Amino acid sequence: MTNSPEKFSTQDFDYQLPQELIAMEPMARRDASRLLIVSQSNGEFIDHLFSDVTGFINPGDLLVLNDTKVFPARLFAVKETGGKVEILAERIQSDNLVKAQLKSSRSPKIDSKIEVNEHAYAEIVGREDEFFILKFFSDLTALEIFERFGHIPLPPYIEREDNLQDKSRYQTVYAQKPGAVAAPTAGLHFSQGLLNELKTKGVNIDYITLHVGAGTFKPVKVDDPTQHKMHSEFAHVSSAICNKIAQTKQRGNHVVAVGTTCIRALESAAYKRKLSEYIGETEIFIYPGFEFNVVDSLITNFHLPKSTLLMLISALAGTEKIKSAYQYAIQQRYRFYSYGDAMMIIK
Repeated sequence: MTNSPEKFSTQDFDYQLPQELIAMEPMARRDASRLLIVSQSNGEFIDHLFSDVTGFINPGDLLVLNDTKVFPARLFAVKETGGKVEILAERIQSDNLVKAQLKSSRSPKIDSKIEVNEHAYAEIVGREDEFFILKFFSDLTALEIFERFGHIPLPPYIEREDNLQDKSRYQTVYAQKPGAVAAPTAGLHFSQGLLNELKTKGVNIDYITLHVGAGTFKPVKVDDPTQHKMHSEFAHVSSAICNKIAQTKQRGNHVVAVGTTCIRALESAAYKRKLSEYIGETEIFIYPGFEFNVVDSLITNFHLPKSTLLMLISALAGTEKIKSAYQYAIQQRYRFYSYGDAMMIIK
């Protein structure tokens, strides 16, 4: 899935970020992070705390959250030759099949074996682009192996090992369905208390599922973004939430997406203007020129330069507006990326 073309290049989505603004740790409290309000109507940038977000979502609006759950997708293992290998799962395909990236001094060969520990080993049975297909042999399922022996797959720009705190903080409070190897980070700011406050106010809350893959961190490397090969992620948008969206629109209220993952799922379900239940893979690539059919407003984190996610939010708010917002955020010392601060784009 793509959109109507506009003239732009990957360089249009580049920016320089001071290293010290990359958040390496989460805030002590989820909703204590900062929130930059970007108003499309008057062009203003307004500084708030994330706990103030309740003032920008109205009774009758529909807040859409991604209930995917991050599983400990990083495993450390040993090849038959004795060399170390790191397994980063991309997708649990069945009880014993896993699509994964492998990191080692030499690329493992098809049909070779990898030992996790005395409880499990895997055989490399195939390859798909940069991913290997692993077949696990154990009394445990593949997901159980990762849950028991794996590590939280922190993003590559967080330059430290995962710790006990990450097990809870690199996870939303409403995570339900295991399958993601990266958190839907805009949702990390919501505490249960804040969600309760929104419900009391009369905001409707519902969920989609999109299992975030490692491809979310990949920069676009071609000059023409329309030539970029988009990664695929599994999404489920139920018929029930489709009905709620239709009712919200009929009342004149807004659909507020929490995170770019929600936008990808919702706009996939409404591709070519027909909103209906969606279950399956999505390769939707949203960049300037895209016509949004569902989402009115967006809560999101600050994204990597030259990333498809930065292109997505530029499609919603306008490329120049986002450039200005990012420069403002840098000047005001906002914290960037997964454990960083948030912004809200409001129509």
